[in-house]
Amino acid sequence: MTIVHKFGGTSVGSVERFAAVAQIVATRHQATLGTRYAGTAVVVSAMSGVTNQLVAGAWAAAEGREEECRRILSGLRERHLGVVDAYFAESVEHGVLTEWVTTRLQDLERLYGSIAVLGELTARGRDHVVAFGEQLSVHILAAAIRQRGVPAMALLATDLIVTDDRFEGATPLMGQTCARLQERVRPLLQQGTVPVITGFIAATEAGVTTTLGRGGSDYTAAIVGAGLDADEVWIWSDVDGILTADPNLVTGARTLRELSYVEAAELAYYGADVLHPKAIRPVIESRIPLRILNSFNPDDPGTLIVEHPGTDRERLPAIISTTGLSRIALGSADDSWSLTMVARALRALTDAGLDVLMFSQSFSEHSLNLIIRRQDQPRCLRTLRAAFEHELSTEACILDSKEQVATVSVVGVPGWNERGTVSHAFAALGAQGTRVIAVAQAATETSVSFCIPEDQVASTVRYLHHDLGLDLL
Repeated sequence: MTIVHKFGGTSVGSVERFAAVAQIVATRHQATLGTRYAGTAVVVSAMSGVTNQLVAGAWAAAEGREEECRRILSGLRERHLGVVDAYFAESVEHGVLTEWVTTRLQDLERLYGSIAVLGELTARGRDHVVAFGEQLSVHILAAAIRQRGVPAMALLATDLIVTDDRFEGATPLMGQTCARLQERVRPLLQQGTVPVITGFIAATEAGVTTTLGRGGSDYTAAIVGAGLDADEVWIWSDVDGILTADPNLVTGARTLRELSYVEAAELAYYGADVLHPKAIRPVIESRIPLRILNSFNPDDPGTLIVEHPGTDRERLPAIISTTGLSRIALGSADDSWSLTMVARALRALTDAGLDVLMFSQSFSEHSLNLIIRRQDQPRCLRTLRAAFEHELSTEACILDSKEQVATVSVVGVPGWNERGTVSHAFAALGAQGTRVIAVAQAATETSVSFCIPEDQVASTVRYLHHDLGLDLL
């Protein structure tokens, strides 16, 4: 059995986590030995928080904030070398890893210097910057697996996954990618070596670094699984699979043990953190089962995602909440507001590499509400000010950061109850007294997203979970 394992940033966020993941890989690899077509491949993300730090450093360089840039570089060096020193102090791997980390961070420092000289940060430049996170973690994890007595080799996905040149959201060219995976990775599996591959990043045919979009390590794992004709792809996170609600908010949250590809894709698109929306596509096309597991609790069976789930499985709706968001309002002082202005705003944010998680626009109020990640708020405001400089200078437009918000989505299943998921959710929020700022409803009429004040998330999610009858008995 060939299994592709993907480990996200929280799974490799510290010395202890690298050790735990290495043990998981070693244990699972030993379990496959002797089976037909045995093989274990691993895809790994950057350490938790590193990608955001890399981007922040790049923007600091572009905007001339040299001290902040140096501070970020120092923090990255201290964190990665700290893992190397603590884990490999008595190992022959120590010197090689120290040199690798040091050299790559020197390369990053030079890249930041080039960005500072140019005074701008393009999408292509951002992709090149963020690739450093996975390049650092992949060698550390491969060495940690070797420490467990299992042969392992670090591989850069820039040599394996070929994409178009759409930076920050590239599309893989599957024909060329599958050929490279079969040529360069399959022989390692046959030799009993575990290939440890960088997630998230790839390259064009010309070798220019690209990325698969935010959270794209899931996508990488699915691509590798499809390219290697794997039996299963396992996504390891920090929760016991896909749950009916955030277990940090609802102690009685239940694991959805079995889902269809379609159901899992819908949950992912509504923001389920444990699965990237694009990741479902390659496994659907290849009919490869996908498992969502907890690297902090590896004995839990997690969630299994297949084409045709068992008829006796439990089918329940799920509540997905996302905090750490901000609401920005852009509008006109008169009736000049138009769809063209909406398009200009969204295009400007897209070109700047900023994600808009949800938006609503009102002609009656002549405004556009944008829901973004809070850390993106300063750049979002700067981008919109530049895009609407003339309108703002003449007071024809108004731009303001309104409040700290969150989204709560209820993703249902058809025929789950007689009331219907959406009407049930609206009634529950009304009964709870939750202030609804904006609403986005799916055409299926079984799922809906609410933008609400962040301080009402916990109580709203708990009430919804209870009112929908999802609490563990």
